[in-house]
Formats: sequence, C-alpha cells, structure tokens
Amino acid sequence: MFGYVIANREAMTEEQRSRYKAYYCGICRSLCKNHGILKSSLLSYDMAFLVLVLSSLYEPETGEGTERCLPHPIHPHTYLENTFTDYAADMTVLLGYHKALDDWNDEKSLGGAAVSTMLKTAYERTSERYPRQREAVEKALAELSEMEKQNLQDPDRAAKCFGGIMRELFVYKEDNWQKLLGDMADSLGRFIYILDAFVDLKGDLKHGRYNPLSDMSRRGATDRDIHDVLQMLIGECALSFEKLPLVENIDIMRNILYSGVWTKFPLGVRNTKENGGEMPDDK
Repeated sequence: MFGYVIANREAMTEEQRSRYKAYYCGICRSLCKNHGILKSSLLSYDMAFLVLVLSSLYEPETGEGTERCLPHPIHPHTYLENTFTDYAADMTVLLGYHKALDDWNDEKSLGGAAVSTMLKTAYERTSERYPRQREAVEKALAELSEMEKQNLQDPDRAAKCFGGIMRELFVYKEDNWQKLLGDMADSLGRFIYILDAFVDLKGDLKHGRYNPLSDMSRRGATDRDIHDVLQMLIGECALSFEKLPLVENIDIMRNILYSGVWTKFPLGVRNTKENGGEMPDDK
C-alpha cells in the first residue's frame, strides 16, 4: 500500500517540487546513515508527508545540505533532514520488514524472504526504540491476515486496521496534538486501504486473491460508489488536518491531500470501464 500519499507534481511550483524532493532525499540519507545504504531501496514518497506534517507542527531544527549519492552520482542534490527524517526512516524499516514478510507468507516470494532477512536486525533495533508503533503494526497486520484467511468481506473493518497503523505512526508523542494527528492519520489510512483495494480489484478477482471489495463488486457497485466512500474518508482527514496549526509547507501538504492522493484513482476506474462501468465481478 505504498505510493498513494504523493504529491501532484503538475500542480506544484518549481520551488515546491524542490523542497518536497529535499525532504525525500533527507529520509533517504537517514536510511543510509542509520540502517545502511541497501535500506534506501525501501524508500517511497509516502513518508515525505509524515515528515512534512510533523516538521511543520513541531518545528525542529532542520539541517540543509547538498551532496551526490549512489543513486544520483553525477548531479548534486539538496537534502533537508531533522528528527523526523530519522523517525520516518525508522518507520520505513518497520513497515518494509512486514511487507517483505507478507510477500513471503502470501506468495512465497524469494525477494520478500531476502528483504525480510536483510531488515531483521534493523527492524529489531527500531522495535526497541518504538515499541508502541511496532505493537500497533503487528496487531493490525495480524488481524488483516486473519481476515484474508477467512475471506471476510468487511471493508470497514479491514480499512480500520490500516487506519490504526497510520494513527500510531503519525502520533509521534503524547501531547495536545495527538488526537487531531491520530484522527487525520486514521482517516488517511482507511482511504489508502480502500483505494489500494479498488486499484487491485480486477487482478485480485482474476487470480483468486483476497480483496475486501469483492462482495461489493458482486452486488453491482460502481466506481462512483467507491469514489463517494473515498471522498468521505479524505474529507474526514481534511477536517482534522485543517485544525492543526500547520504553516510551513502547507501548500505542499494540501497538494498531497486534495490532489495527489487521487492520482491513482483512475487506475481503478480504467479497470471498471473495461467491465462496462461497473466494478469487475469474479465470474
């Protein structure tokens, strides 16, 4: 479920694109510095939103620099790093380890087995620093796994599991902001889960894989029905987001929440268009 909390770059200024990328490079640098250069392969832009929100809210001292790196050895690039790029790197390891395990358990992916082995030490180290987050991830993923085994068609319950993971990741510490942060992240997580299921639905039905939207497809639900659900969830997310005292990089964050998160929706719509405008069934 990576690759959904991203910016709509076409709607950004050059300055916004540069700053957005600088935080991404900061997370990459933190991954290499704290966990080894190979761990940078786990990186996605999703965690940049986490850094943007927490940095704007708590205003930590942020360092800026320019360097060349292994993926981009020719042209130097700017990076921004602070406490939260380190935190995002740790959460990347936490999630990446479980994704690799899931790939191995579900599909017997040799790549998943290799990545989980590579991450094991870093995962154990991160788990010691963030036991609350680790426990939340393990508990939610275990519940999702059990739902998949039983083929339980309860998208609300499944989405709530992923929302719980996002809540614990965004609540960096217990303070006056934890409820708003948690509510925002919970709704965002549920949005991501439903959108991911929508995008994957046709392939999952074709290959007999679990998808919480399967029953809805059999009942003739359309992409408009899914859009309405997603609109409600991202609306709930936005209500909490706009109550947070965020100033720095607010335009980038709004781009992500109000435009960027929707960029993958057409992939699901294209699948339904191939089935006469309705969600694909499993016949």
